[in-house]
Amino acid sequence: MSNTPKNYQSLLAAVSGLTERGYNFNYKFTDGALHCDSLNRCFYTTDLLITEVYRFESMSDPSDNSVVYAIESKDGIKGLLVDAYGTYSDGDKTSFLEQIPVKDATN
Repeated sequence: MSNTPKNYQSLLAAVSGLTERGYNFNYKFTDGALHCDSLNRCFYTTDLLITEVYRFESMSDPSDNSVVYAIESKDGIKGLLVDAYGTYSDGDKTSFLEQIPVKDATN
């Protein structure tokens, strides 16, 4: 996780805060890679580092469980991937994300 983790109270607050801190691109998982439409680029696990992760649980609706990943490429592209977790997660995407190194909070 980040050396300066934040205590975001909602998914919207996390996305807004991370965007303000330079995570300006959106990633989507397609064909075994993260794709950034605005850059027309694909990134693979060896290209990426997860710098922060925030999970949000809905007390009333399990389908609202979400996670936001702050991800940086080796060449400095900072972006976000928002996903469901738990029952509604995509197994292929989860496997892909598990292969990306996570920044140590002590770094």
